[in-house]
Amino acid sequence: MLGIDTNVLVRFLVQDDEAQFEKARKLIKREVAAGHRVFINLLVLMETEWVLRSRYAVTKDQIIEAVSGLLDSSDVKFEDEPVVEEAIFFWKDSSADFADCLIGAKNRRLGCRATATFDSKASKLTGFVAA
Repeated sequence: MLGIDTNVLVRFLVQDDEAQFEKARKLIKREVAAGHRVFINLLVLMETEWVLRSRYAVTKDQIIEAVSGLLDSSDVKFEDEPVVEEAIFFWKDSSADFADCLIGAKNRRLGCRATATFDSKASKLTGFVAA
C-alpha cells in the first residue's frame, strides 16, 4: 500500500495541472495494477477538503461526491473509514466545518463521551458540548 499526500490527491481530483494529474493518475494506476491500494490518512483528507474549498471554490456537495466516490472505490483505503463515513454523514446536513465533523467522529470512535469546543457551529453537532 502506498500513502499519498494532499498535493497528489488534489491534483488527481482537480486535474488543473495536466502534467501533475498524469503523474498522479499513473502512480495510482501502477499501484492498483500491482495489486495494491492507495492510502489516504485523515490528515490528508482534512487538508484536501480545506484546499478544495478555499483554493478551488469546490462546493460542499461536490466535495461530498468526490469523497463518497473514493470511499466506494476498491482502489483506495482510508484511515478509519467508518470515521470518514460518519463525518461525511454529519457534515452533509450541518453548517459546521468538515474538520469539526471529522474530529467529533474520531473522538467518538476513540471513546470520548463528547468533544468540547468554543465553535458555535460545531457545538450543535451530535457529540459536541460548548466549552
